[in-house]
Amino acid sequence: MNDSLMMHDRYALAAQEDRCAPRTRVSIPASLRPSGGRGFQTVVHDLSLAGFSAAAINRLQPGSVCWLSLPGLESLQAEVVWWNNSLAGCAFINMLSPIVHENLLARFTSGNVYRSVY
Repeated sequence: MNDSLMMHDRYALAAQEDRCAPRTRVSIPASLRPSGGRGFQTVVHDLSLAGFSAAAINRLQPGSVCWLSLPGLESLQAEVVWWNNSLAGCAFINMLSPIVHENLLARFTSGNVYRSVY
């Protein structure tokens, strides 16, 4: 195994260590609305029972509240944990149901790719 692949595997493992639930890479078209702001179209890039990351061109302040609307679901309230280089990481206020989570993964990890429009 080459050194860069081993380093990537170690990084991926370390990135999961401080999370309460593993994240899965996905590509889900959605909308995100910051509290007191206008909603915008986004793409969710990873998803777990506890949170997600999604494209956000405008800065979202850590600690602020937002609502994520995923296809076929009611809006989910979340708190912005971090924002970096047009990507926001958020924690759901109420964790996703494992059934809903598995359904979303089954629908959006099958090769359908949705791209963020910047």
